[in-house]
Amino acid sequence: MEKKKVLVTGASRGIGKAIAFALSEQYSLILHASKPESLESLLKELDGEHEVLCADFSEINAVKEFCSALKKMAGKSFYGVVNNAGVALDKPLMYQSLNDIDKMLNINVKAPLLISKTALKLFIGNKEGVIINMGSCVGETGNAFQVVYSMTKAAMVTMTKSIAKEVSLIDKSLNIRAVTVSPGFIDTDMTKSLSDDVKEKYLEMIPSSYFGDPNEVANVVKFALSAEAKYINGTNIAVNGGIV
Repeated sequence: MEKKKVLVTGASRGIGKAIAFALSEQYSLILHASKPESLESLLKELDGEHEVLCADFSEINAVKEFCSALKKMAGKSFYGVVNNAGVALDKPLMYQSLNDIDKMLNINVKAPLLISKTALKLFIGNKEGVIINMGSCVGETGNAFQVVYSMTKAAMVTMTKSIAKEVSLIDKSLNIRAVTVSPGFIDTDMTKSLSDDVKEKYLEMIPSSYFGDPNEVANVVKFALSAEAKYINGTNIAVNGGIV
């Protein structure tokens, strides 16, 4: 039996890499990174046969070309999208360059929007599909020096809700869902670069008293994609240790 196919963007490191490992046995993956060499070692480590589709999402024309290539690669078994690729360029808003703003908007909002648009057309043909949009705890709370990043992650939540409502109005019989998964502070390169003082400050805000492991996020994504989660739709799942 042919495995269902799932796209994972930003799969070369951090949470995206953990998601790829979590899904690799059950699904046939289309793995995205900005450059193919970033995925070479990952492909050797994963179970099963998987494909690579690369693009620099900071360039909107590259996103359009990526979506065109995805249509050709997807096929009848195309089942899921994990819009994980993202970038945070931290700086006070008054000093944030237009280039950096455009880069975050292109990668964090326009790319998942256009990919979801493409996926929905394919899912309707296949009568099923799941879109997982990766949010962030700061999409709800906001964060100093992350005005643009926080805004883009808040956009993922409302995009998810709107897609779920829209699909229902188009055809209630379609087995198509959209879910946001919003990590808190996870032990990745991003948190490793924080100073000890800043880490302590954030740890005080987390009832679970530790930075999450990428695998803890990946396991939630795996469940959200599964048939067991078929009643989870149009909502945001927080994986943040209870951050306040």
